[in-house]
Amino acid sequence: MSRQEAVQILQTHGIKPSYQRIKIYEYLVDKKNHPTVDTIYRELSPGLPTLSKTTVYNTLKLFHSVNVVQKVMIEDNEVRFDADTSIHGHFKCLSCGEVYDFPVQKNALMYGIPEGFSITDEHIYCTGYCQDCAQVDTTLLQASS
Repeated sequence: MSRQEAVQILQTHGIKPSYQRIKIYEYLVDKKNHPTVDTIYRELSPGLPTLSKTTVYNTLKLFHSVNVVQKVMIEDNEVRFDADTSIHGHFKCLSCGEVYDFPVQKNALMYGIPEGFSITDEHIYCTGYCQDCAQVDTTLLQASS
C-alpha cells in the first residue's frame, strides 16, 4: 500500500493522518498477520523511537471506532487487529498460534435471531491445526508408532 493510499483511507474516515497512524495502518495492511498491540509496537518501535504502546493502543481504538480495522478476539485474553473489514472468518492454529483468514459467504449464514433483534457485529472464529502443524503432528505420530 502506498503512503498516499493510507493517507486517503484515514482521511476518508475522519482520521488526521499523523506519521505514526500512517505507519500503524500500513503495517496492518501490508503484514496481514492479525497482530496484537504488543506485536505492532515491537515491530515498529525500532524505526519510530517516539512510538509508545499507549499510542499504538489508542490508534487502534480510534481505527476500530470508525471501522478502519476490526478486532479479532478468538481467545479471551488476546485482542488482534485486522485491516480487512469485509466479512470473513478467522482460523487460529492451536499449535503455532498463527491466525488465517478464510472466505465466508454471507448469504449462506443462517441465524435464528428472534424477531425485533438486530445484528450489529458478526465474527466467525475457528480453532484447530493449520496444514503445516497438522502435517507435523501426523509425521510425529507415524514416527513414534
